[in-house]
Amino acid sequence: MAKRRALNLALQGGGAHGAFTWGVLDALLEDGQTEFDGISGASAGAMNAVVLAQGLMEGGRDGARAALERFWHDVAAAAPKGLTVEEGRAVDAAPVVKLMMQWAQYLTPAQMNPLGLDPLGDVVRKQIDFEKLRRASPVKLFVAATRVKTGKLHIFRNAHLSAEALLASACLPTIHAPVVIDGEAYWDGGYAGNPAVFPLFYECHSPDTLLVLLNPLERSKMPTTADAIADRVAEVGFSAAFLREMRMFALLQSQLPKRWLGFSLGIMERRLRKARFHLIDGGHALLGYDPDTKLTAGLQFFERLRELGHRHGKAWLSAHSAAVGKTSSVDICELFL
Repeated sequence: MAKRRALNLALQGGGAHGAFTWGVLDALLEDGQTEFDGISGASAGAMNAVVLAQGLMEGGRDGARAALERFWHDVAAAAPKGLTVEEGRAVDAAPVVKLMMQWAQYLTPAQMNPLGLDPLGDVVRKQIDFEKLRRASPVKLFVAATRVKTGKLHIFRNAHLSAEALLASACLPTIHAPVVIDGEAYWDGGYAGNPAVFPLFYECHSPDTLLVLLNPLERSKMPTTADAIADRVAEVGFSAAFLREMRMFALLQSQLPKRWLGFSLGIMERRLRKARFHLIDGGHALLGYDPDTKLTAGLQFFERLRELGHRHGKAWLSAHSAAVGKTSSVDICELFL
C-alpha cells in the first residue's frame, strides 16, 4: 500500500441518498490511484463499505465497481413498487413514502409490516459472503450501530461482521423492528455515529481520512412548515454525534503546539499532528432533494444520484488527490469549531 495515496473512508448514512456515495466510490475506484486502509460507515454508508470490501476481495477494483452496481440495482429491483419514483419526480418522495412516514407516528414496525418482509436483508444475504469477509477482507471495516437500551455506539469490526450486524446499522426504529444480536437490540448506527471517525484514527495506519457526507453541514433556509421542521430535527439528530466528534478532533488539533519547543510529543499528540482530513460534501450537492427521498427507491433515481456522486468524486480527485499523504485539503477547525 502506497502511504502517500492510502485513504481511510468515513461514509455517512442517508438511506437512498447513499447512491451518491456509490458514485463517489466508483470514481475513486476508476481513478485507480488510491488504496483503502479502513472504512467506517453507518446505515447506507455501512452498506457501501461492506459491498466495496466484498468486491475488492473477489475481483479487485473492477470487482468492487461491479459489486456496488449490482447491489444498488438489486435494491431498486427489490423495493416495493409504492416506494419507487419516476424519473421526472426524482427530487420528490413518492406519495406512499409521505403516507408511510405519517403512519409511522402511530403504528409500530410490526403493525406496519406484519409479514416481516425484509427485501434489503434478502439482497444483503444474497450478495455478501460474510464468513469469507470476516477472514479475508482487504480493508478494515467499522460498521456503526446503536444499542437500544443504552443509546451507546457499538462498532462491528471485521471479526464480527454478519448480515444482522449490517442490517442493524440501517435499522430505522419507526419502520423496522430492532435487530437483536447475542441478546442485544440495535437500531440505526446514525444515532450514535454517522459515521464514527475515531476507529479510523486509532486503528488504521493511514493518517488521511476522506469524509463523504450526505447531510448538509449548513442549511441556509430556516424551516417554517411542520414537515420542514420535522425533517430538520431528524437531520440534526443524525448528525449530532458526528459533529461532536469532529469538533473534538478540530479542538485537539488547534491546541497542539505549533513548534516542538524543546520537548517531545506523546504518541497521541504525534498521531493528532499527522491526522489529515478531506471532504466531499454530498449534503450540499443533495440540497435540492426532498429529505423523504432518502426512503425512496428506483433504478433511475439511484443512477441519477450515482452520476452526481461520480462527478463530485472526480472533481475532488482533480482538485485534492495530490494533497493525500501531504496535508489536509479541508480546514476542520473552520468547519466544526
